Amino acid sequence: MAARSFKQELVGVFGQPVAENPTQVMIEAAFRQMGLDWRYLTLEVAPKDLPAAIAGMRAMGFRGINCTIPHKVAVVSLLDELTPAARAIGAVNCVARQGDKLLGENTDGKGFLQSVQAQGSVKGKSAVILGAGGAARAIGVELLRAGAGSLTVVNRSEARGQELLQVLEAVAPGRSTFTRWVGDYVVPEGTDLVIQATSIGLYPDIEARVPLDIDSLRPNMIVCDVIPNPPRTRLVREAEAAGCVVLDGLGMLVNQGVIGIQLWTGRDPDPTVMRQALLDVFE
Repeated sequence: MAARSFKQELVGVFGQPVAENPTQVMIEAAFRQMGLDWRYLTLEVAPKDLPAAIAGMRAMGFRGINCTIPHKVAVVSLLDELTPAARAIGAVNCVARQGDKLLGENTDGKGFLQSVQAQGSVKGKSAVILGAGGAARAIGVELLRAGAGSLTVVNRSEARGQELLQVLEAVAPGRSTFTRWVGDYVVPEGTDLVIQATSIGLYPDIEARVPLDIDSLRPNMIVCDVIPNPPRTRLVREAEAAGCVVLDGLGMLVNQGVIGIQLWTGRDPDPTVMRQALLDVFE
């Protein structure tokens, strides 16, 4: 009888709240298809406990983790190295063990960019980003790096909006502006991309309304919502009714998950297996 190992390699996600996060479904589907005996754990970690959680990850030999709300910025100071993209963004959503060091990467923006560029190049396009958190940072930086012509950050907190604007100015001076989000935001004429990068509409508040003037959406606009649970948010449905091209949060989630698995395992997963696993749980 052949001997075998019963040790499973561990990855996971740290966040709070985290119960609504469906990443485990797609990652473990990919691991099964790849023949890997790996587990992806969905772990609730309070902000005050993040340093202990990262220390625990090191001690228990985790191969990597994802970081979600509210840890994407706070985790940066707890890591050994950052990729150039993570350093430019100032936020990390994916950590990979490399020897005895932890490397921070940001796959959110790359995952988003792959989704939107399936509709065509963003070069020279005009974009509006609603929100100024970790996802908005990553998306804004990657859009500018890909040649977006102009970018407007819309956020309720002026301090956070100006902070993001400084990050974007360092990447591409003169192409970004900030607008304070008061009442229903009216999307300017000539906008090509509208990106909803806040947590509005995330489970369990699935019918929460994004303060947006839906009548200002035009059929030639691409409207993107980063919320993966549920995929068909209220904004997705409203933008479809307005005739827009609509991208839900699953595309971005799958694309960034593929990059994470590549970092952790050195192998390429099948994105169609990952997306189907998500579609199955949201039927």
